[in-house]
Amino acid sequence: MHSSADPVAGALAAAADLLAPALLDARVTLIDGRSGAGKTSLAALLSARLPQVQVLALDALYPGWDGLEQGVEAVLHGVLEALARGEEGHWRRWDWAKERPAEAHAVDPARPLIVEGSGILTPQTAALADVRVWLRSPAASRKARALARDGEAYRPHWDRWAGQEEQHLRTDEPERWATHVLDVP
Repeated sequence: MHSSADPVAGALAAAADLLAPALLDARVTLIDGRSGAGKTSLAALLSARLPQVQVLALDALYPGWDGLEQGVEAVLHGVLEALARGEEGHWRRWDWAKERPAEAHAVDPARPLIVEGSGILTPQTAALADVRVWLRSPAASRKARALARDGEAYRPHWDRWAGQEEQHLRTDEPERWATHVLDVP
């Protein structure tokens, strides 16, 4: 049990305690949830406990503010399917400032991988992952955290991004594919 004045930090630490043992034997872990739910923070806690784990954050490769689905497809075909074949995975970073693809990155098939990002938990990706996490969090809390994290640059895009997340929820039903559904205040 974690005692913390910050209930979000306490919930994420408890989630890491719960998940860390499962990740010891996992090849691929997916962490999904809506913007501001705590995906990046949870992945950071897990990678600190399990230094052998690679972390791929979808924020690094979504191709712009309308690119949720394209980012997920890029990871599915470039990384997850390659790892399932025992091959090295590949992805390209998106340069948000220049609004174009940037350098390429490789994912080592010999090391466990955590992929975190909105939209990553779909029927197709779930079939290629051992541990699948869905983080639930109230909309007001998520928005406050996301705007505190990303500042005013995100504010004009919140509704645009949330619309893509809504489509993901309707189309992919991510909670249905999760091995762990966790609540974050």
